[in-house]
Amino acid sequence: PPPAGASPGALNPFDRRLKRKQKNWAALQAEPAKCDYLREEVGGRIADRVFDITRTFPLALDVGSGRGYIAQHLTKETVEKLIQVDIAENALKNAVESEIPTVRVVADEEFLPFKEDTFDLVVSSLSHGLCVCVLQIHQVLKPDGVFIGAMFGGDTLYELRCSLQLAELEREGGFSPHVSPFTAVADLGHLLSRAGFNTLTVDTDEIQVNYPGLFEVMEDLQGKYILCMGESNCSWNRKPLLHRETMLAAAAIYQEMYGNSNGSVPATFQIYYMIGWKYHESQAKPAQRGSATVSFGDLAKIEGLLKRGKK
Repeated sequence: PPPAGASPGALNPFDRRLKRKQKNWAALQAEPAKCDYLREEVGGRIADRVFDITRTFPLALDVGSGRGYIAQHLTKETVEKLIQVDIAENALKNAVESEIPTVRVVADEEFLPFKEDTFDLVVSSLSHGLCVCVLQIHQVLKPDGVFIGAMFGGDTLYELRCSLQLAELEREGGFSPHVSPFTAVADLGHLLSRAGFNTLTVDTDEIQVNYPGLFEVMEDLQGKYILCMGESNCSWNRKPLLHRETMLAAAAIYQEMYGNSNGSVPATFQIYYMIGWKYHESQAKPAQRGSATVSFGDLAKIEGLLKRGKK
């Protein structure tokens, strides 16, 4: 929580205590797996990126693990031991079993309780507030350790956000955020670089899900935590409720602006995937500027010679 005398959003745009309550509530729902399809899909894609690295990781950390969306896709041949950390104890209690020996720790992801240079691998899938803890992730990694993570991108749920904003402007004369804010891709590489990571890779992907209407979208988001997915919107400047007339207007706008021909409406989730390495002297280093012996202009000449050779 913010220190005494500080404005609520001075250090962090999110209310972490509310976040913990929301995630604990979501984990206790009758069918939590019903809303986990997106997190499981992204967790599988992160696991694929782990498999692309041809090495075995003796000790790995999953930051904001939830019910273990990444661990269920990994193998003990790739990760020998895994520590899962989440702010919500109920999520860890209901974690999906994995073949990897696992230790579960209840802790705020923004205050990781581990020593420096501890882990060979750190992963994180759609953890809320991941941007705030990248510096700590870098600290707990061993030299030549790798961080692989995913987070929601800035265009996530643009259909819903636009519909709610237009409806509130029309019915109430102004609008406030109802979906937690997301990071822009332009800021992500700079953030990782400032945290100390090198050999960075950032790529984006979009997953689109169709729903019968706006109310089904919001129900699903509350169950999987963005509104924000069981994490509901937990920004400090959130508005506690939406009026019924505003909701009906938003549903009509959603259908009119984005509706599919079959009557359903799409919800777009933009995902940023990032890979960053902690520096080690054994890693490949870029050549010095001006040391190249061939210019890019010569590539066109080579292509021309190859074409002549084929003829």
